[in-house]
Amino acid sequence: MSEAAERLVAGDRKRVVIADDDADIRGLMTIAASRAGVDIVAAVDNGRDALDAVRSGGVDLAVLDISMPGLNGVEVAEAIRSDALTKDTLILMVSASVQLLTDHGVVADRSDSFIVKPFSPRLLSTRIREMLALEEKA
Repeated sequence: MSEAAERLVAGDRKRVVIADDDADIRGLMTIAASRAGVDIVAAVDNGRDALDAVRSGGVDLAVLDISMPGLNGVEVAEAIRSDALTKDTLILMVSASVQLLTDHGVVADRSDSFIVKPFSPRLLSTRIREMLALEEKA
């Protein structure tokens, strides 16, 4: 049984990594994830740190901006999918460019869902809950 599945059986909260190089957007993502009722493992400004956080284990969802310095969101998603230990991690891509989200099969092949910037924190919170099959908080 995977570490994430063991935590779910034990009743632990889902774990999320957030990556966006814009501090304001990253802050909104963090607020939205907190409202969704998840634990934020890391909120980082680059793809390398996001990948390291996912590889640390037990991460249920990675929220990745596509355009980041170093490794971009697509490269992080490809690395997550190609690693036997992290391949089941859900991936939510975020971008201001609809074209980046739809070109080259990014959404279909490398992520489980996407959101276009600008977005409302409520939308992101709802999407996180939907992806992780969490009940809406009262």
